[in-house]
Amino acid sequence: MARPEKTSAKIVDVADSYAVRLMQHLVVPTFVIDPKRRVVIWNRACERLTGVAASEVIGTTKHWQAFYETKRPCLADLVALDRPEQLPEFYSEYAARGHNGLGFSAENWCVMPKLGNQLYLAIDAGPIHDEAGHLIAVVETLRDLTDQKRAETALKELATKDGLTGLSNRRSFDQMLMAEWDRAQRTQKPMALLFVDVDHFKLFNDRHGHQSGDECLRTVAAVVSRHAVRPLDLASRYGGEEFALILPDMDRDAACAVAEQIRCAVMALRIAHGAIGAGDHVTLSIGVAGHIPGEADGSPDRLLGAADEALYAAKRLGRNRIICAERVLAEFAELGREPVPTPPRRKLA
Repeated sequence: MARPEKTSAKIVDVADSYAVRLMQHLVVPTFVIDPKRRVVIWNRACERLTGVAASEVIGTTKHWQAFYETKRPCLADLVALDRPEQLPEFYSEYAARGHNGLGFSAENWCVMPKLGNQLYLAIDAGPIHDEAGHLIAVVETLRDLTDQKRAETALKELATKDGLTGLSNRRSFDQMLMAEWDRAQRTQKPMALLFVDVDHFKLFNDRHGHQSGDECLRTVAAVVSRHAVRPLDLASRYGGEEFALILPDMDRDAACAVAEQIRCAVMALRIAHGAIGAGDHVTLSIGVAGHIPGEADGSPDRLLGAADEALYAAKRLGRNRIICAERVLAEFAELGREPVPTPPRRKLA
C-alpha cells in the first residue's frame, strides 16, 4: 500500500509535468525563467514568434537575444529583479502592478533579430511563488500587436498630416506651438516662428492650372521641411499657399538666416511662373518673429501676430523678401513710406 506522502509527491510530479506540457502547447507565446533568470520553458508559440528554437535558450540567460540586438533586460527579468523603477527606461508603454503578485505589463517595438523585422509586442510578466512566498519562477507572455499599432499610427498620421504636402497640418501646428511656448516660458529660452507665403499663387494657378499648383506647393513644402532639421522643429502647412515653421530655442537672427536659406532654395529651383504681374519664377515672402515668453504672456498669440505682420509687410514691400517683425518699421522708414497697416492678428484655432 502506497504511503500518503509518496502518493502526494507523485500527484505533484504529474501535475508539474502536465503544467509544463500544457504551457508548451499554449497558442500564446510564453517563456518562463527561474530566479537566476535562466530560461526553463520556451514554448512552441514563442519559437514561432521569435524564430528562436527552445534549444538555443533553455538553461541560459540569453532570451533577450530573441527580441533585441543589444543586451538589455526583458520584462520577466525586471519582475525577477523586482525593479519597477526601470520600466520607463526600457518600455514606451508600461504598468507596474505593485507587489501583490501580479507583475508588470508593457508594450514596445522589438527588433526580432532572427526574423529580420520589427514587431510591436504587448507583454505581461508575473511571478510564481512557493507556499513560503519565495520566488520560484517568472512567466512572460507575448501578444503580437504589430498590425494594430501600424493601423493606429496611420490613423494618427491622417489626423496630423496635411494630405497634399505631407507636412504637419494646422491642428498639429497649434498643438506644437502651444507646447513649445509653454516650454520656452519655463526655460526662458527664445523661440522663433516663420510664416512662408508663395508669391502670386492665385496667378500661378490661373496660368498653369490647379494640378501644377498642387505640384508647386509640394515642392515648396519639401524645401520648408528640409529646414526643420532639429527634433523639435516643426514644418506645417498653415493653409492654402502658406506654410509655417516653428523653431524652438532659436533667436530672431538665426531664424532670419533659416528664412533666407528657404527663400534662396526655392529661387534656385527656378519654378516657372510668368503670369502678368508676377516674375518669371516662383518666389517666397517670409515673415519672421522671435520672442522669449515672459510670465505675463499667456499664449503665443503675440508671436503669431508679430510673424503675421512681418509677412504682410514683406508682401507690401514688393514680395520675394524676408521681413523680421522687429524690423518692420525700419524697413518702411528706409523707403520713406508710412508704416504698413496692421492686419487682423492670427490666433490659435
